[in-house]
Amino acid sequence: MEDIFKRITFNESGLVPAIAQCHKTGEVLMMAWMNRESIEKTLASKDVYYWSRARGSLWRKGETSGHTQKLVELYVDCDGDTLLLKVEQKGPACHTGQKTCFFTKAL
Repeated sequence: MEDIFKRITFNESGLVPAIAQCHKTGEVLMMAWMNRESIEKTLASKDVYYWSRARGSLWRKGETSGHTQKLVELYVDCDGDTLLLKVEQKGPACHTGQKTCFFTKAL
């Protein structure tokens, strides 16, 4: 597991952006932040954990809503500064109840 951390470039706050994508359809579900601990817990359990900047704490996706994510695959981009998590999503990904957080078309 240590090898993956050699490829990840965390920002000054110790965080890296993570894009969650449906492993079956390729639909982008959400973007959240991860730190080393959330990545370790995700890899160990296959339950996806993120870092909440607002709460300043770790959270397991769906811990209160039941709309969980199971990790299928994890990718690090070419620069090492963004993660792509291919997940199995149970229920909607967005806290608003929408399937994806990207439901507002701007253009």
